[in-house]
Amino acid sequence: MSQIKRILVAGGAGFLGSRICEELVEQGHDVICVDNFFTSQKSNIVHLLSKPNFEVIRHDIIHPVWLEVDEIYNMACPAAPGHYQFNPIKTMKTSVMGSINLLGMAKRCRAKYLFASTSEIYGDPEIHPQPETYRGSVNTLGIRACYDEGKRAAETLCMDYHRMNGVQVRIVRIFNTYGPRMHPYDGRVISNFIRQAFTGEPITIYGDGSQTRSFCYRDDLVDGLIKMMACDQVGPINVGNPIEFSIRQLAELVVKLTGSKSEIIYTDLPSDDPKQRQPDITLARKHLGWEPTTQLEDGLKQTIDWFKTIDLSQYRPPTPNF
Repeated sequence: MSQIKRILVAGGAGFLGSRICEELVEQGHDVICVDNFFTSQKSNIVHLLSKPNFEVIRHDIIHPVWLEVDEIYNMACPAAPGHYQFNPIKTMKTSVMGSINLLGMAKRCRAKYLFASTSEIYGDPEIHPQPETYRGSVNTLGIRACYDEGKRAAETLCMDYHRMNGVQVRIVRIFNTYGPRMHPYDGRVISNFIRQAFTGEPITIYGDGSQTRSFCYRDDLVDGLIKMMACDQVGPINVGNPIEFSIRQLAELVVKLTGSKSEIIYTDLPSDDPKQRQPDITLARKHLGWEPTTQLEDGLKQTIDWFKTIDLSQYRPPTPNF
C-alpha cells in the first residue's frame, strides 16, 4: 500500500460502520471509530481493540470533536424506523448538526468526506427504479420525516461545503442492506423475520406483502462505499442491489432457510411506508466499477449462520418501540 491514512468512521461500531473499520484496519490505515453506542454494539468491534492501528472514542457527533484526519466516513445515524422515531429531534440533530461538525473538520483538515445518505430521501417513489436525478415524493410532516428530511438537509450541507469551501465530499445513497452484525431488534424486515423464525414467533408482514425492496449484502455495500471514497465523483450515487423482491417472497425464503415452523401473519402497513424501492445503479457501474455480487439466498444463509452464533438474551431493544 502506497499511503497510510488516518481515517475517522463516525458510527463505526454499527452494523455497516464496524465492517468499514474492519476493512480499513486490514488495509493498514489508522482508524478512529467514534460512536455513542445508542444502537451499535461493542461486540461489533471488540476483535479490533487489540489492533495497534485502531482506536475507539465514545462520543456523540452532535457535539464537536477535534481530530486530525485524512478521510471521514459519516455513518452515524439510527437507520431503523423504530430507532429514529424514538427521538425524532435527536435524529434530525444527528444528521444536521453532526454533518456540520464533521464537514467543519473536513474543511479544517482538508479531508475527504463520505456521507452515508439513504434511499429514504426518495420517499414513496413515483419513478421506478429510482435514479439519482429523481427528487423524491416525500412527506415533510410524517413520522419518518426526521430521518428522510435530516438526510436531505445533510446532502444540502455537503454540497454547500463543497461549493463554498472546496470540501471533497462523496454522497452515497444506501438502499436496504443486510448481513452479519445486524442488531436482532433493529426493526428491519430481515432481522425481524430471522429472529421471529428462530424463536418460533409468527413472522409479521406489514400490509399484504406485495410491497417490494431490493436487498444488498453488507460486504458488497461496504465495498461500494470504499470505492466511492477512492473515486473522483461527488455524487450522489446509489449503492444497492437492483434485484427486487416482495416482502412476502422474503418471508417465505427465510422460513425455508431456517426450517422454521413459524406461521406468516399480516398486519396494518405503517404510515408513509413506501410501496417500492429499487436503485438504478447505472452511475455506480460507470464510475465505481461496482455492482453487488451476492445473491439474496447466499447472503441470507450467511446472515442466518451469524444469528445462530449469538445469544439473543444478550441483546436488548435499544428503544421501547419493540
